Amino acid sequence: MAIKSTPATLPKSGAVSKGYSFASTWEHNAPLTDKQQAAILMLSHAVADRPFPPSMVNDNMSPQQIIRQEILSPITTKDSTMDESGAVEAILVNTNQFYKWFTDLESAMKSETEEKYQQYVNTLTDRIQTCDDILHQVDDTLNLFNELQLQHQAVATKTKTLHDACDRLLLEKQRLVEFAEAIRTKLNYFDELENVASSFYSPNMNVASGNFLPLLKRLDDCISYVESNPQYAESSVYLVKFRQLQSRALGIIRSHVLSVLKSTTSQVMGAIRSSSGSNASVSEGVEASVIYVRFKAAASELKPVLEEIESRASRKEYGQLLAECHKLYCEQRLSLIRGIVQQRISEFAKEALPSLTRSGCAYLMQVCQLEHQLFDHFFPSSEDISSLAPLNDPLCTLLYDTLRPKLIHETNLDFLSELVDILNVEVLGEQVSRRSESLAGLRPTLHRILADVHERLTFRARTYIRDEIANYIPFDEDLDYPAKLEQLSEKKSGDNSVDESQDVFKTWYPPLEKTLSCLSKLYHCLESSVFTGLAQEAVEVCSLSIQKASKLIAKKSSPMDGQLFLIKHLLILREQIAPFDIEFSVTHKELDFSHLLEHLRRILRGQASLFDWSRSTSLARTLSPRVLESQIDAKKELEKSLKATCEEFIMSVTKLVVDPMLSFVTKVTAVKVSLSAGSQGQQTEPVMRKALKEQAFATPDKVAELVQKVSMAIQQELPIVMAKMKLYLQNPSTRTILFKPIKTNIIEAHTQVYSLLKSEYSPEEINNIINMVPINDLQAQLDSLL
Repeated sequence: MAIKSTPATLPKSGAVSKGYSFASTWEHNAPLTDKQQAAILMLSHAVADRPFPPSMVNDNMSPQQIIRQEILSPITTKDSTMDESGAVEAILVNTNQFYKWFTDLESAMKSETEEKYQQYVNTLTDRIQTCDDILHQVDDTLNLFNELQLQHQAVATKTKTLHDACDRLLLEKQRLVEFAEAIRTKLNYFDELENVASSFYSPNMNVASGNFLPLLKRLDDCISYVESNPQYAESSVYLVKFRQLQSRALGIIRSHVLSVLKSTTSQVMGAIRSSSGSNASVSEGVEASVIYVRFKAAASELKPVLEEIESRASRKEYGQLLAECHKLYCEQRLSLIRGIVQQRISEFAKEALPSLTRSGCAYLMQVCQLEHQLFDHFFPSSEDISSLAPLNDPLCTLLYDTLRPKLIHETNLDFLSELVDILNVEVLGEQVSRRSESLAGLRPTLHRILADVHERLTFRARTYIRDEIANYIPFDEDLDYPAKLEQLSEKKSGDNSVDESQDVFKTWYPPLEKTLSCLSKLYHCLESSVFTGLAQEAVEVCSLSIQKASKLIAKKSSPMDGQLFLIKHLLILREQIAPFDIEFSVTHKELDFSHLLEHLRRILRGQASLFDWSRSTSLARTLSPRVLESQIDAKKELEKSLKATCEEFIMSVTKLVVDPMLSFVTKVTAVKVSLSAGSQGQQTEPVMRKALKEQAFATPDKVAELVQKVSMAIQQELPIVMAKMKLYLQNPSTRTILFKPIKTNIIEAHTQVYSLLKSEYSPEEINNIINMVPINDLQAQLDSLL
């Protein structure tokens, strides 16, 4: 069987494989979407059944028959896939040829199917090649650009390096210029030495010239610079030279200030002499106008230079110069006003000590205030109050020297107390506190005077307590009690217009009045510790003096008068010292050498060694005194004395009224005890009552007699006692307090006697013979006495 051969232009199997491979790669690199894949699937189904060639189609034959015919009979076919020019007829003889023909046919069909894809692949390959060419061109361009960029960077680096070098050179030039300028500036400080020296050593140079203060400032700047830079060559030499010039300049300033002050002082003193004429004194108006107003005019000349000095006072040299200027000013002012102040104080010295103190302090405060104002005018920035001390202290000393002799010879406590009030209240309290800054220099002198007054007042108070209270010798009229009180009572009843307070003081014992008067003067004048000691001493000696007087009155008048006198004055003393807010207790310390004699005896007998420092009998312990402390509370001692006196008075009045009853009770008690002891407890109560009645002192008549005596004493003696109590003790509550225990004692005595009567006597004897006053009636009778 003849078969058409495959044209030479058909693709070989290798091309087909390459085509498939390319398609697979393409599929992998460019996957189709779901929609595209669905379209391809539809196309594949559409071309799945390929029609038979027309030559092989027979309508009456089935496909199986057609295939069998092809196998059994030789068939001549024509490849429809081939173009007409390349068609080759093939004759199929056997199955092998058929399979070969089929394989070629299949290959031709694949080539026909993949041709369009192959063309597309070729197109893409061409385009990829074109892109590769373009990329090669781009790479070449990029390489050229990179090379150009590197060249540009190299040029920029060289340019920046050149610019940096130029900047460095410019900065270096600027630094060199600044360094040269700094050197020139530093050298200017050293070069100023010749300029400043030639100016200061010039004969025409003075403080008043306009160049002096600028040159002085320049000199200070040079000194400060050289001091702060000691590392420079010859800086120490220049510093010494600069300081020499500064010392010369400051000396010129000092001389100028002194010259102006002396000139002004001379002018003021000449004006004072011309205004006073033949008079030795100067009026206050002339004094103020000449001494202060004219002196202020001199401040305008010195004000510029003094302000410069004060502004630089923080430096040591200018601080010393300012202090010297202060001293010079104070010396000139002192020489100007010392005589005037001395004259004024001498005029005040003709007055009494309180007037001298008041006038002298007021005048001195006025002078100090004016001087402080004038000083502020000269030195406005000087705030140190001690700068005026060379002026204030001598002026204050003038007043102190005038007061001191008078103060030493002053013995009047009233004057001394008044001085304390003047200094504390009028001077230190009001005037100095209001103008504390201007009068600060006067305060030390005032405190010194006040301390001297306190010392003198304390000394005179102790002397007064010793002479006028402790050692007081009473006159007869001082002990004329109760006559003095009776006279006062008659005087008050006869004339109601009499001042009772003055008359009451006259009835006081003089040491009491002196004590209270002294303490009232000292209370606000002395410190609390000093006053406490004086008050304790005064109260103690006053109480003793009153007790001595009460004993004399008891001898002269009656013991009851002495007791009431003591009670009256002790109550007054206790009442009057109550307002003093102090403790009347003082601790006394004294050295006790009582053990010294015994230690010396032991040493002399050889029982102890003088140089044995380890034992208690050593020399140090032997000669060491013992410190004994004792605390005395004058107020408690006063209370104790008052209580004892009141108890003594109560017992004496009780004994005066109910002494018979007290004696009767005592005797009855003694008889009971003796009878009980004699019978050894075998007698019965009726025998004891019978034995008491049989006693001579206990018969009903005797008992009635003693009851009658007591009743008469209550009616006659007790009113006299109450009258004396009213005469001595004007306060009703005091009398009630004092009479209450007397009443209690009287009622207690009656109660005891009445109990004995009830137990020892029959009711008929009690009511008919003895006739004792009932207790209720007795209480009413005693209450009526008040």
